[in-house]
Amino acid sequence: MRTSINQRGRRGAAVAAGAAATALILSACGGGDSGVGGTGEVEAQDCPCEIRFSWWGSDERHAATQEIIDAFEAENPDITVVPDFTDWDGYWNKLSTTVAAGDTPDVMTQEERYVSDYATRGVLADLGELDIDTSKIDESILAGGRIDGTQYALPTGINAYAIVANPGVFEEAGVEIPDDTSWTWEEYVEVANAVSEGAGEGVWGAQDYGFNEAGLNILARQKGESLWTPDGEIGVSEETVAQFFQTSLDLMADGGQPDASRTIEYQHAGPEGSLVGTNVGGMASFWSNQLGALSEASGEDIQLLRYPGETEFERTGMYYKPAMFYSVSATTEYPDAAAKFVDFLLNSEEAAKINLTDRGLPANTDMREVIADDLTDADKQVADFMADLGDEIVDASPVPPNGSAEMQDIMERINTEVVFERITPEEAATMFMEEVNAAIAD
Repeated sequence: MRTSINQRGRRGAAVAAGAAATALILSACGGGDSGVGGTGEVEAQDCPCEIRFSWWGSDERHAATQEIIDAFEAENPDITVVPDFTDWDGYWNKLSTTVAAGDTPDVMTQEERYVSDYATRGVLADLGELDIDTSKIDESILAGGRIDGTQYALPTGINAYAIVANPGVFEEAGVEIPDDTSWTWEEYVEVANAVSEGAGEGVWGAQDYGFNEAGLNILARQKGESLWTPDGEIGVSEETVAQFFQTSLDLMADGGQPDASRTIEYQHAGPEGSLVGTNVGGMASFWSNQLGALSEASGEDIQLLRYPGETEFERTGMYYKPAMFYSVSATTEYPDAAAKFVDFLLNSEEAAKINLTDRGLPANTDMREVIADDLTDADKQVADFMADLGDEIVDASPVPPNGSAEMQDIMERINTEVVFERITPEEAATMFMEEVNAAIAD
């Protein structure tokens, strides 16, 4: 069965019992001549069928995902889901190798920097041709997996890049946590410097934020720009990039953040080893789904704050980022079985209760309500924070173009040069534009 992704209503359809049973078997296992778009259309095969699902993550995620697979197979005994998982570092090399060998997983996990690459190479199916209910996912979130009007990926959940604040450090410094609905970039620097001064030696107001392009994207959006344009080009100005890097130097100049050597050390320590996570820093930048790890490591009720500058320029810059995506292979032998599994991942209460927020706050708004009572205090704060942002977010951030996966390495390399003061923010901005343009042109 093929249903437009914008016209879902299959759960409420009235179907005669005998026809429904037959349709369920065919739909689940790919009976008939159903196929999906891509480089080639394949003829689906009869049951029983076996599909492969690939993902990355921790041991905890692997165990939870296997539990979800078991629940799906219990409801769909004719479909076997073969797990195919690894850690983040090995995932993309493995996926690239299997795709090149013509052995693409039937269902795969994607990340926003890779969607365009795999979609434009014909690896991913047009999900608008498959029977997956997306009626409970906000349109702005769906847009993150859509290229030129075709839905190649569906979001698992949402995150937001935010400032995290350690209330214990602020209290020690005698500084109030700022009002994140109105603070400016200048006030961000002032607050960080005040925390460093008030807390004393060995404690800093902020951890450097310049290693992640998400913070730059927020500043760009505030100024009416964007990291990427819908056409897949750089959308941020050289002036804004220079301003972004300058803030780091402003903080270092007055002791608001650590020196360059310590900055690099804390950058590679993860949430648990960060300034905020070890109670020696007042603020840092992290994704909202990392709040739990930060709170557990620090023993504090770490708070989420909007990025500074949300009322300072042309518009707000905060945005929802799809935590990750599910995609279906364009050459799967079992497109309907794959679609049925993706639908279960997104819309099943049982899957939601197992997964909770491990793949972001559920993209399906109904599932957020389903898991609300099972959330930790940190995850409840994340859910409230995301809900508060809802009316403030102007639009979705465009899908990153081919080559954007190099952005992380570019940011880390250039920001390292900036904090060691080997190049100026203006030189860093020029280098950024040149290197990113080269990356997306290849």
